[in-house]
Order: sequence, then structure tokens, then C-alpha cells
Amino acid sequence: MAQKGILSYNIENKQELYAAYMPFLINGGLFVPTRKSFRLGDDVLILLSLMGEERMAIPGKVAWITPPGSQRGINSGVGIHFGDGQEAKKAQTAIVSQLAGMLDSDKPTRTI
Repeated sequence: MAQKGILSYNIENKQELYAAYMPFLINGGLFVPTRKSFRLGDDVLILLSLMGEERMAIPGKVAWITPPGSQRGINSGVGIHFGDGQEAKKAQTAIVSQLAGMLDSDKPTRTI
């Protein structure tokens, strides 16, 4: 049975949001820094605050894991693929709006 977890993430600026956002996932997603242990496919709930806005509760699944102690000093954490519900759509819309003009950048991120 998949472990369920809650991850709280407060993103305070556009650079951090850009580094964490995963636009290549169908419903969007975020890389959330954490030392909590998860497995691929685990159900999670992200409690996300974007630059002081109202907190959103976004259900999703673990799509990627960067364990503690990974190479090159990369942050440990999990990539969460947003679900397809209303909260996920609201979050993706808010994120894309915040990152307008930045998504085509070739700046490195914490994702691929």
C-alpha cells in the first residue's frame, strides 16, 4: 500500500518557483525539497504558498525522487506530478501566470 504524505512548501520568489516547476508533466508538477522518504507513485498532498498568496492544497503523486546525498550537492526531494482536479488546475494556472516569459528560458532548474 502506498504511503500517504503531506508536504508543505512556501515559495517566496519567481526564481525558486522556476527552479521547482516541472512543466513537462501533463498536469504540471513541482520538485519539493524534503528529506522525507517516499516511493514512486505515493500519493501526496502539497500545501503550497506562492509568494504570500493563499495556501493551496494540491493532490499529486511522486513521479521522481532525489535521495539525500545525491551527486553534485543537488537538493534532496521529490518531484510531484499534480493530479487532474480543480486545485491542481488552479495551482498550475497560478504557477504559469507567475512564470510568464520565463518558461522558455534555458536556465537550469532542479528538474530535468
